[in-house]
Amino acid sequence: MAERYIMIHDILSEHRDRMFNLKKYYPFFVLSETTFNQYKDGKYSELDMGYITMATLRFLIQENNFREREVTYEEYEEFLLELLHRDFLLSETEEEEKELAGYIFDKIKNDGKAFTFSYYDPELKKKMNARVKLIDSRIVDGVVLYQVTTDGIEFYLDTKEIKDESNISVQQLLLEKMIESENFAGGIEVVKRINNEVSKLALQKKEVLELLSYDIIAGAKASEDYMATVAKWFDDESKLFEKNRALIDKAFSKANSEGESIDGGNAVLLEIHRLDTELKRTIIRHGELIRETIELQNIADEMIGRAKLRKLRPVFDFRNALNTCMKADAPERLSIMVGPLLLPKLTKSFNAECIDRMLESKADNNDYGEKVEKKELDPDFKYEDEIEEGRINENFTRLFEELLEQLWKHGKTTLSLLMSIYEIKFGKDIYNNGDVYSFLVHLAQKNRYDMSLMSGKQDTFLEGIVMDNMSTPKREQYGKLVFEISFNEEEVLKFGANEEYSITDMSFEIV
Repeated sequence: MAERYIMIHDILSEHRDRMFNLKKYYPFFVLSETTFNQYKDGKYSELDMGYITMATLRFLIQENNFREREVTYEEYEEFLLELLHRDFLLSETEEEEKELAGYIFDKIKNDGKAFTFSYYDPELKKKMNARVKLIDSRIVDGVVLYQVTTDGIEFYLDTKEIKDESNISVQQLLLEKMIESENFAGGIEVVKRINNEVSKLALQKKEVLELLSYDIIAGAKASEDYMATVAKWFDDESKLFEKNRALIDKAFSKANSEGESIDGGNAVLLEIHRLDTELKRTIIRHGELIRETIELQNIADEMIGRAKLRKLRPVFDFRNALNTCMKADAPERLSIMVGPLLLPKLTKSFNAECIDRMLESKADNNDYGEKVEKKELDPDFKYEDEIEEGRINENFTRLFEELLEQLWKHGKTTLSLLMSIYEIKFGKDIYNNGDVYSFLVHLAQKNRYDMSLMSGKQDTFLEGIVMDNMSTPKREQYGKLVFEISFNEEEVLKFGANEEYSITDMSFEIV
């Protein structure tokens, strides 16, 4: 019963965040459904709006972030017409092509308006709207310049279209957008994603070293690929780190000039400080990865060098020969290796030096018996699961007895009062004890408890524990007590230092 209430609470409280996470996908599917059937009587129905949208986002990311420049409509038109000619073999008059390009661009930027994503908020009990744009614009010296938005970059990243070696660079470009739009909380999440990418490269280094240990050829190739991947973004990463640090410093200066301070509890400055701290950790981890990469190169060179020397020795590598046969799918080649081993050896020989070693060796004529030690078993030894079971039994019994005592004294009580009594009896650490919440879940399995019936038959796991561990005086005192449990679905109690635990309120009353 309690688990169901927790599930319903999660559905209500998390719905808004899930809808905001989905909103960045909404424009793509709206545009994908925008066919060309109604434009020019379906003359361009073979064009794919989804592909054109993804290509447009990649073009803007390249120009806005990698080349650090905004785009005019004429530049975008040139790119789009080249795409239509190359991928869709479009061949129309110049006037018709320009008109088509304008129509497509208006659809992607939604005529300069934001796409409106509607959803129902179950907590507020009303319809809400979320706005998202893929392309933004501004006017400079009478010229309209276009750039991709933060939502556009995030959406493009989620589609996994960026190559692995460029992933960290694009994440940094997204971080730059976040800082410029003063979305510092979102910037922290982006930095954490950068840390994950750096950690993946560090883990990949360990996999390369492990491969080198048993397959030097495959390991050497993996090492070369790893070094090539890492080298592609080392230089760009350093520049982007410096640029983002400068943007953070600029944001600090702006906030300080407005008279804000961290000591005053300003939320913006606190987020900037957290973002700066997280980025410093990333820079340190980035430097460590560079050192690890150089170390990998040195280890790989040494292992490859030793392998080359071993290849010069007069030995035959059966494993490599077997792998060669498997790759070529030619099992008949195995006869070259196995055949000589199966032939009878016609000439016999005996090395004379073996006679000298046999005569010089000392025979050990002593017989040594095996000493058997008799080990005694400890009768008080307990396994870990037995210790855990004993702790749970004791905790459940004490919690249940305390509930009975409160009902015996007052006739009724609530969960909030009961938890306060538990805190007084057992200390504030009781809120971090998982046995308390497990006890409440087992307790909620029944709505009515009759102690006289429990002494004869136990229906639940909790009743069995309580009756096995409750002392005789307690049984005599509470032997005829009967109480019922009711749930207050509208009242959810919060426990813990940060109120991280949620429980539906319950009432207990003697009947």
